[in-house]
Amino acid sequence: MLKYFSVFLVFFFYTYNALTLEKEKVKLGIDLVIENNFDFFKNKRIGILSNNAGRSSKGTLTVEEFVKSGKCKVNAIFAPEHGFKTWVSAGKSVSNDTLFGINVYSLYGSNRRPLKYQLDNIDMIVVDLQDIGIRSYTYISTIYKMMDACAEWGIPIVILDRPNPLSGMIVDGNVIDSTLYSFVGIIPVPYIHGCTIGELCYMINEEGWLPKDKEVKPRKCNLSVIQMENWKRWMVWEDTEIKWTPTSPNIPTVNAIRGCAMTGIFGELGIFQIGLGSQLPFQFVGKIEIFNLEKIAHQLDLPGVKLEPILKGGVSGLKLQFEYDNGFLPYSSGIRLFFKLRELQPSLFDKSKVSKERKIMFEKVTGSKKLFEAIFNSSNENDLMDLIHKGLQSFSQIRNKYLLY
Repeated sequence: MLKYFSVFLVFFFYTYNALTLEKEKVKLGIDLVIENNFDFFKNKRIGILSNNAGRSSKGTLTVEEFVKSGKCKVNAIFAPEHGFKTWVSAGKSVSNDTLFGINVYSLYGSNRRPLKYQLDNIDMIVVDLQDIGIRSYTYISTIYKMMDACAEWGIPIVILDRPNPLSGMIVDGNVIDSTLYSFVGIIPVPYIHGCTIGELCYMINEEGWLPKDKEVKPRKCNLSVIQMENWKRWMVWEDTEIKWTPTSPNIPTVNAIRGCAMTGIFGELGIFQIGLGSQLPFQFVGKIEIFNLEKIAHQLDLPGVKLEPILKGGVSGLKLQFEYDNGFLPYSSGIRLFFKLRELQPSLFDKSKVSKERKIMFEKVTGSKKLFEAIFNSSNENDLMDLIHKGLQSFSQIRNKYLLY
């Protein structure tokens, strides 16, 4: 009898745990739309802003799910930078295309805001874009432009929410200087904002960050967010157990995001190689003339990242190896790394070799007019840290109003 009771207990706990795990699986916005049989969109003519990374947790393409649902009519598809297939290189113009016989309008070509005719025969816009949690990544700017168009022309917009792959807890880097707004920094948030796209869109709409309507008051759109289920703020992407689909050529993995958050701004200066075009994009910092690598790796203690001296293609450098750590502050860690590099080998930091165009882009991406000079001249790391944390406290107060999870 005891034997059978033991078997029953094993079966009970196995079944209970399996059911519990099933209940706790992260469900994306699109997963809930599918579960609810697209009822929210019944008989609507919709446009979808998405790309190849806009997929359900099972890997099915969001656009295809809408097309085959039979509940609504997809009349237009809109694609951000890198194109719908996510293959186009950063900064390269994207052409219009077709998919499933539907026009795919580029929002990174001749126009970055949808044109009025492109929104004809549209009752509702659906957004399913996987952001990477970094201010300079242009998907948020594209959503911003779409929100602005929807506000002007009275079209409701629905955000299918997705995880921030860096987690919803890491906030790091200065808030952008309002004189430096551009397509690589369109709203006043830190470089690492710690929000989902749904949270950012609520923030944009409610804080009055959309352009003013006839110079009177900021526009406001009819915004809905379909929230995820079971996503927690502490979760990094790996905790979701959802397969990562590359969002652009240099973001093939989640570690590439972590590297981009840490080294991306220095790629703008062109004074170091940061692994672009290799199998470790944003996960390598090197230069032929670099030395002191062992010393740097030994002296720097950076939560969430280990530095490994390596030789890559004849170039000496540091490989960045990441751990899943909510104490990881990628922007601050990148600044600390480059401060240490300059301290040990100042000859590498010759600002006269940085072109005017690169300096301007560095300022836009970092959102600071002071950081360029500080990177090359500051003698005190704490002063540099104060500069890159400018505006964080006031942003945190704003951010707390819009957290959905």
